[in-house]
Amino acid sequence: MRQPLPIAAIESTVIRVPLLPRWRNDPALAGKEAVEFLIVRLRTASGHEGAGEASGTARWSGETAWGAKALVDRVLTPQLIGADATDIDEINRLMDRVCKHNWFTKAAIEMACYDAWGRCENRPVYDLLGGARRSLAIKNRFSLGACTPDRAAEVTAELVREGFAAFKVKVGGDPQDDIARVRAVRVAAGPQATLTIDATGGWSESVAIDCIRRLADCNLSMVEQPTIAGDFAAMAGVRRATMQPIIADDGCFTLIEVRELIRNACCDALSLYPGKNAGLRKAMAISVLAGQHGLRCTIGSNLEIDIGTAAMGHLVVAGENMVVEEVPGDMRGPAYYDVSIAKNPMVIRGPMTLVPSGPGLGIEVDWSAVSRLAYP
Repeated sequence: MRQPLPIAAIESTVIRVPLLPRWRNDPALAGKEAVEFLIVRLRTASGHEGAGEASGTARWSGETAWGAKALVDRVLTPQLIGADATDIDEINRLMDRVCKHNWFTKAAIEMACYDAWGRCENRPVYDLLGGARRSLAIKNRFSLGACTPDRAAEVTAELVREGFAAFKVKVGGDPQDDIARVRAVRVAAGPQATLTIDATGGWSESVAIDCIRRLADCNLSMVEQPTIAGDFAAMAGVRRATMQPIIADDGCFTLIEVRELIRNACCDALSLYPGKNAGLRKAMAISVLAGQHGLRCTIGSNLEIDIGTAAMGHLVVAGENMVVEEVPGDMRGPAYYDVSIAKNPMVIRGPMTLVPSGPGLGIEVDWSAVSRLAYP
């Protein structure tokens, strides 16, 4: 019988985290020097605390750190005071009742609930999700932005020396530039490396088919989101015409979208993560449904910092169908930033990420660092 944990308070802070000089002005990061996040601090009536993180991107999920703060402070928190932080289904029902979408924002609160619950029971979140299904040491791919072919080859060669054997390359722009970039990465990575491309919905059906056929000699493992999200016929058309395994990302935020992807035979795999899927519970439900229909799942990334990355790790460790061994994913976000808000930062070395095993999410937030990074 679990101990109820009534929510007593939820505080939110927008922070701005500087990127390492190596990654500033990188196309994958829209040329930014720093990234904004919302950090949530949840307190229960019993004195237990939990932390959550929202990493929304305006041009992708439609969320911003400032919008997330307003939503948490003015809409969601009034609904949740007094609610049981261990009753995740009820927490999600209350949030969904007063607010549509805003997946990353809701995920931040759900993360904080799981974190407080795990700390109360001295259990890691992956244990609350059903127990560990794989090692806590997870091997990642590396995602390259839409840079020039020369830059792509240079970065890939550096990463191969660091131990990376799986790569994802952004495409979805000018086909000639895209094809040149992918070819440069294949040469630099070598013939044995796993290579995925990600169009982020930027190609039409006909362009996607043409580009995939022209890249046949690059031995692509997967093509991620070749066409715009929601156009199930287009994605299914690409899959039929090319016989290329397809992974859905932008088009699988919700269980309803995943049902449509399955119904229309659009893909072979799904990219999931707690922020995009409005929390750990909903991401886990999607992975279970996908597995029942033969779709493999992996972990995607919005370049989260330590709290969000830890939540991603717990999903991977607990999710039977989160088969990162077969479809490499990406949870290396903290490695992109110049500072950490954790007293015990995520351990990331080359392609390997170690999922924390401590209570809750396993991240001890340095709240003084949060205060120093607070951004108006």
